[in-house]
Amino acid sequence: MAGDKETGLSAVMARRLESGFKGRIIAPGDLVYDATRRVWNGMVDKHPALIARCVCVEDVMRAVGCAREHGLLLSVRGGGHNVAGNAVCDGGLMIDLSAMNGIEVNVDGRTARAGGGSTWRDFDAATAAHGLATTGGIIPATGIGGLTLGGGLGWLMRKHGLSCDNLLSAEIVTADDARLTASPTERPDLFWGLRGGGGNFGVVTQLRYRLHPVRYVLGGMVIHPFAEASSILRFWRDFTTSAPDELTTMAVLLTAPDGQKALAIVVCYCGDSREGERVLAPLRAFSTPLADQISVMPYVEQQGLLEAGFPPGRMNYWKSNFLAGLSDDAIATVIASFAEVPSATSAIAFEQLGGAMSRVDVDDTAFAQRHAPFNFLAVSSWDGKEPSEANIAWTRTLWQVMQPYSAGGVYVNYLNAPEDEGAERIRSAYGAVKYEQLLALKRKYDPTNLFRMNQNIRP
Repeated sequence: MAGDKETGLSAVMARRLESGFKGRIIAPGDLVYDATRRVWNGMVDKHPALIARCVCVEDVMRAVGCAREHGLLLSVRGGGHNVAGNAVCDGGLMIDLSAMNGIEVNVDGRTARAGGGSTWRDFDAATAAHGLATTGGIIPATGIGGLTLGGGLGWLMRKHGLSCDNLLSAEIVTADDARLTASPTERPDLFWGLRGGGGNFGVVTQLRYRLHPVRYVLGGMVIHPFAEASSILRFWRDFTTSAPDELTTMAVLLTAPDGQKALAIVVCYCGDSREGERVLAPLRAFSTPLADQISVMPYVEQQGLLEAGFPPGRMNYWKSNFLAGLSDDAIATVIASFAEVPSATSAIAFEQLGGAMSRVDVDDTAFAQRHAPFNFLAVSSWDGKEPSEANIAWTRTLWQVMQPYSAGGVYVNYLNAPEDEGAERIRSAYGAVKYEQLLALKRKYDPTNLFRMNQNIRP
């Protein structure tokens, strides 16, 4: 009976949408249904009653209106790369923006206008053709919309700020299927909320960014044996305290293809390469690495450096926190935990923060965590044939023992599904004051909580 009800619902929705809809209505049983509903995280396996693959803003408005009128659960897919899997829902309507991925680059003005379904692969390819870039996600398959709305950490953040700091304006379809523009001069309250508040306020169909001259970077990684991880991490921690804004680094505990555990220091220097060589010399000379893969490369190559380690369809469970510091005790705790990691594809990362992103006034955006020196991320991943319980338990235990070193906040884009994280974890991404501001915005622009497939701010 449930299947009959869902089929009937799909038919009603399809009739409502088809009149004037320029995109494609995808129903269960269609050849592309399974491919479209699947998202990057293999743990997420949901079946929407209908998928609306939109090709224009009018399609999005029609889909939002349909969901509101029928009281349907509504999800929005941009890149579908978020670990929480909020891009897809069970039994409701999924808006698929993947066809809305056009990008226009204004070379003279150093700006780019991109469709809400664009990925960073799309965006970087378009801007790199002109020697320009903005801060974007470090996995090219990530959608620009989801990453930017949550803040947007990336390789250029210490020099040019977060993705949301480079957002100049956004077009959004709100719960009453109205088409609005948000910018510093048009609906500045909504513009503030879109820069860190996630997908709580509507479907962002277009984003306009500030660009910067970036064609080549000095990037890559040095890889050290796991036995030296403690001394390397302590050196790296001290090294980052005097690093220039042009340099962003990440320390990653991982398992190499040969099955041996290792520590990789991944770097991106977005300035003069000769100065970059001088800056990085102490890091490259400390101890004797297993490999030194740092070289001058196109920025787009740096962007894809870690993609092979994040293939679609693999099971993923993450836990994260901003850190107040990286003490010797914290380093020892992480190394002891990684020695017992149950999956060879799991990793632990420390992201270096600071620089330009920390000099943006904390009140300027909904993104709140400006001043932590590092972000800690446990990326637990495993093949679907392995037991999930052991991997999830390892991740939760590691996160718990790292709490004494937490700065008290979390990057909203790294949160698991809301039912796993809980409301307090979402609040911790913003702090009490900003959460209340976001709550007021939610009541104004989405009072019925139509957009709740996200890290939800409940009106």
